[in-house]
Amino acid sequence: MTHAVPLPLRNAIDRLDGIADDLANTFHGVFSSDTVSRYVYETYALLDEQATIKTHLTALTSRFARQRLTDLGHAQGLTRVTVPQVLFICVHNVGRSQMAAALLDHHASGKVSVRSAGSRPQGEIPPTITTVLNEIGIGLTEAYPKPLTDEVVRAADVVVTMGCGDACPVYPGKRYLDWQVADPHDQPLDRVRAIRDDIDQRIRGLLTELLD
Repeated sequence: MTHAVPLPLRNAIDRLDGIADDLANTFHGVFSSDTVSRYVYETYALLDEQATIKTHLTALTSRFARQRLTDLGHAQGLTRVTVPQVLFICVHNVGRSQMAAALLDHHASGKVSVRSAGSRPQGEIPPTITTVLNEIGIGLTEAYPKPLTDEVVRAADVVVTMGCGDACPVYPGKRYLDWQVADPHDQPLDRVRAIRDDIDQRIRGLLTELLD
């Protein structure tokens, strides 16, 4: 007796297979189609596990799987890397690490590759975070919480942790920084602005070191 696959699941599988086909073309000559497909389905499972709103889950899967494969190629020396890569980690990847990544990406103007992740990603980016970044001309419309994966750490030249404890794996030859930055969660707007400015000052210092 055969069992019908529920329509939402069948639609998701069809879309994931389409994402895998597109990414297999993008990474042709770097990764096999089987490797790409495995990363796509694994990425979907990772995001599905922590997502509170799943409306755009397959679209986020496409973006995150592409990033993961890019970082895997970087980590394995299969792709050419021209700029340093910085990874920011906090607990939920909706506050400090998102602000830090947005600020560095803004100031670096393409001269640094930026990633962010959470040791326990969950929730959504609070309006206070987007507000204080918008105030200085930085949009955060496409940001979303991402789980911490092995390849993103391996691909990073600098790993900056902010209140995530010892959840980050340690690899030799990388620079690790632990920034003692206040948590903006449930803080009033003025306090979040102060946290933004603290992170911004640290970012400017780090960027000067990276570009020198």
